[in-house]
Amino acid sequence: MAPKPSSGDGRTRSWVQIFIVVGLCLFFYILGAWQRSGFGKGDSIAMEITKTGSDCNIVSNLNFETHHGGEVETINESESKSKIFEPCKSRYTDYTPCQDQRRAMTFPRNNMIYRERHCPAEEEKLHCLIPAPKGYVTPFPWPKSRDYVPFANAPYKSLTVEKAIQNWIQYEGNVFRFPGGGTQFPQGADKYIDQLAAVIPIKNGTVRTALDTGCGVASWGAYLLSRNVLAMSFAPRDSHEAQVQFALERGVPAVIGVLGTIKLPYPSRAFDMAHCSRCLIPWGGNDGTYLMEVDRVLRPGGYWVLSGPPINWKTNYKSWQRPRDELEEEQRKIEDIAKLLCWEKKFEKGEIAIWQKRVNTDSCPDRQDDSRDIFCKSPVSDDVWYEKMETCITPYPTVESSDEVAGGELKTFPSRLYAVPPRISSGSIPGISVEAYHEDNNKWKRHVKAYKKINKLIDTGRYRNIMDMNAGLGSFAAALESSKLWVMNVVPTIAEKNTLGAIYERGLIGIYHDWCEAFSTYPRTYDLIHAHAIFRLYKDKCKMEDILLEMDRILRPEGAVIFRDEVDVLVKVKKMIGGMRWDAKMVDHEDGPLVAEKILVAVKQYWVVGGNNSTSH
Repeated sequence: MAPKPSSGDGRTRSWVQIFIVVGLCLFFYILGAWQRSGFGKGDSIAMEITKTGSDCNIVSNLNFETHHGGEVETINESESKSKIFEPCKSRYTDYTPCQDQRRAMTFPRNNMIYRERHCPAEEEKLHCLIPAPKGYVTPFPWPKSRDYVPFANAPYKSLTVEKAIQNWIQYEGNVFRFPGGGTQFPQGADKYIDQLAAVIPIKNGTVRTALDTGCGVASWGAYLLSRNVLAMSFAPRDSHEAQVQFALERGVPAVIGVLGTIKLPYPSRAFDMAHCSRCLIPWGGNDGTYLMEVDRVLRPGGYWVLSGPPINWKTNYKSWQRPRDELEEEQRKIEDIAKLLCWEKKFEKGEIAIWQKRVNTDSCPDRQDDSRDIFCKSPVSDDVWYEKMETCITPYPTVESSDEVAGGELKTFPSRLYAVPPRISSGSIPGISVEAYHEDNNKWKRHVKAYKKINKLIDTGRYRNIMDMNAGLGSFAAALESSKLWVMNVVPTIAEKNTLGAIYERGLIGIYHDWCEAFSTYPRTYDLIHAHAIFRLYKDKCKMEDILLEMDRILRPEGAVIFRDEVDVLVKVKKMIGGMRWDAKMVDHEDGPLVAEKILVAVKQYWVVGGNNSTSH
């Protein structure tokens, strides 16, 4: 009598069937087509994915019984059709949910509160796809994109008139041209940076990360890139329409942001340099709160640059057409706060002044004798999301000698990219050892190598603006490091470990964010998004649909997404994006089909306002 098959035999057969089909998918999966030159209907990546190989739509009838110790989840064939998401109305083409102009005007104007993040309530959220404007095209490849942006992508001419004499931006035919000028450097950002480099060690890799407050169209950050300096630029969404949108269309890191009442979404001791060029921030106001916030995010030994009013007011007050006494008082307040912070003034000439933050408390003798209650009493913490700014000085980490850099000295870049970050070597991030850091780097080198085999365009410059939604230690960005691209490393506010400080210590940039809300950027600003375990992290926190719709909003037409997650999660993702005009394929983990973690690669189809014109049908 033949023995009855055990349940284990059935599970084995099920897995064998799954592995065979997944293997076939990987065999047939080809991602091709080069970027078009900048005009036309877009490149043919999405069409290529659809046409190539077999459909590999294997997920609609998978049974996940063997993946769960408790609940058994199955997908009913009759319920497997994707929900269809319709396009939003054309007025939402440049919609920024948490910086919506109409909502902003309902908040107080004092201290720029109305320009801060104010996200829609659940019932106000859009559940549609943000359309691209008519004529939208793929941006030019870097470095051409630094100087030229297609008019159709950001059709706003106001800055060409308002900033005409300052050399910000010019409209020429069907493109905007960016000559590299700015309000404070009409002769070009390169010459301006040369002036700064005479004082600040920009050339040798000592300065790698920079913060540009009130950045305009981010020409300062754009021209720092050729010197291997990564600037995080921010500006509010205000009357200067589309500043940050222009920056990102140019391929320059930027976010919508403002110095108001909330702490900046960056860790303490993050930036090697901070900069304000006529940024209109009242540095001497609010008892020095804004400068104290800059001091918080500035590394010990870092530099602060202020150019424009009120610097050297005695010489410049007539050309600025402002009263002498007003400018004198403004500069006096700034000088007093800088002294309170124990910054050393290194340079003042023309309309530029440069201060340097001391490397530790011991190198600031005046501070030792200050009896005023000026230091922040709350424990030093990088939990800054929606936290109010404080009018107090963030204490330095303790040191054992007067010449030691508080928080740890960094190597010059690029050596610091793989050097052990001081926050890790000192044990400041619980649960992350030096060994774990090295293992993480090796793991992501393998992952990125696999990504490049799946999508051969990653190394070509096709993807300039890249986002890692759950960045961990920044090892994905480190493995990708190239002058052809940059990565916005996002550390979710609910992440188990706060690693953003270590990411900055590697010479990378990033930001804190809660993915239950919209990101502080315009639509269509990222070419490639990496989403590792993001839905596992946000399970029961917010809806998968909302996160995917936000990804769709910020992803360019024909941009790509790489999801890395457990197979049951990716099945749900694949089903949902099937109704979002995305094409997707599931492939195995690089270590083989036995690994439960899989990779889902998706490409957003090309379509614009008023038409169902897509590269995939």
